[in-house]
Amino acid sequence: MNSKKAAGRISSAVTMPDEVELKLALNPQNADVLESAGLMAGTPRKTRQRSIYFDTSDHRLLQAGLSLRIRRSGRKRVQTIKAGGAPAAGLFARPEWERAVADDTPVIDDTTPIPALLGDLGPGLAPVFTVNVERRAWDINEGGAVIELVLDRGEVMAGDRRSPLCEAELELKSGDPVALFALARKLDAAAPVRLGILTKAERGYALLAPIATAFKAEPVLLNHDMTAAQAFQHIVRACLRQFRLNEDLFLAGRTPEALHQARVALRRLRSAFSIFKALLDDGVGAGLCDDLRWLATELGEARSIDALLERAPPGALRDHLETARQTAYARVDATLASPRLRGLMLDLTQWTMSGAWLAAAADTRDQPARAFAGAALDRLRRKVKKHGRNLAKADDAARHELRKEAKKLRYAAEFFTALFDRKRERRRDRHFIAALEDLQDELGMLNDMVTAPAVLTGLGIGDASGAVAVLFPGSKRKLLDAAGDAHEALIDTARFWR
Repeated sequence: MNSKKAAGRISSAVTMPDEVELKLALNPQNADVLESAGLMAGTPRKTRQRSIYFDTSDHRLLQAGLSLRIRRSGRKRVQTIKAGGAPAAGLFARPEWERAVADDTPVIDDTTPIPALLGDLGPGLAPVFTVNVERRAWDINEGGAVIELVLDRGEVMAGDRRSPLCEAELELKSGDPVALFALARKLDAAAPVRLGILTKAERGYALLAPIATAFKAEPVLLNHDMTAAQAFQHIVRACLRQFRLNEDLFLAGRTPEALHQARVALRRLRSAFSIFKALLDDGVGAGLCDDLRWLATELGEARSIDALLERAPPGALRDHLETARQTAYARVDATLASPRLRGLMLDLTQWTMSGAWLAAAADTRDQPARAFAGAALDRLRRKVKKHGRNLAKADDAARHELRKEAKKLRYAAEFFTALFDRKRERRRDRHFIAALEDLQDELGMLNDMVTAPAVLTGLGIGDASGAVAVLFPGSKRKLLDAAGDAHEALIDTARFWR
């Protein structure tokens, strides 16, 4: 979906929370381009800020989903405590507690949530990292709305580690939230901007952890008070976050695992659209799903080559695959740099949080998330059970269909696990997921063996059959038998949602 189409077809059907902030990531050169593009009229308000973030030595605040900072701007110091909530992508609307302080010593009392959640931390709080930024801010009128646009340039520092920071934040002061996205698209047309995913606190904590090569899916923080629609929103945000985290890692270092996890995020996202299909009949969701399919296809060839390289021994075949991978990675780079992708991330975020689907299918949309989850898991399990019958005698197309249904069931089980949190449910959940993983592993090996000849032929490797024998020395019959056993074990495993 391109930006012009999006502006016309995505409307704001519901009102978002007050003080919603849309975060955008960009590089310093593009920030300079934006400032000279004429979109921000007038002289900006300029400030230099130094923020010290505090936590205990075992990061109890981080574990509780809280951040505590003291920000100095000129002679003024303000302490801010923020509650993180679910991991976000793009849109941030978080509770916060602010107070003026005299110095760089945190003040913890009953006006903050910390004593109630964690007790008396006392002297256990200490600085863990610092953020220095030069901030420029403008007030912009966009479609009758007033938006504060902030450009922050600076760095995050933790010990001897440093990380540059350049981001834009659009905060709605008044008016329709659709204006945030309209302004974001104007900014992107002037200079590329990407959906922001990390808070400044997350950037700091990342410097305290080992350097990541990929980000796997994080737990989806659903709760029993949520409706089905709210559950869908949280799931989409989690998937978008996983994709963007891995997109950034791939662009920085071209790691195969980051590409793999980016594609996993897209599969999870497309599965969510399928699982929640009954809620999404507004004429827009289907187009977004088509765009997600396009994106997955663009990244698919490179991932297929990576999978073959994981199995290829040293020699001519591996050398050929390495050369092909570089060509495929260049295509991935071009896709990730495309305006179509950046627009898709904005479109998904806007539609998920305020699209017309939220005003339709009220009975399904407003039902408790746990009830919706149970019915969805039953439906998906029935499909896996049906398509897995006589697995050893099924053709390749039928086994591929089973593989897709098993993936969808796996993702649904992971999406909804927090809704089934009784002791017996948690125990059954672990066993059910393990049985699903076993089935997916066997079906994945069979699928790779079946699709490898076409991939190799497309890469110009003439002796595809000989190459397949090198890459997959095992017996297909043994894999079929193992897949059949794994399917039987899954069907015999107790359902955690019952």
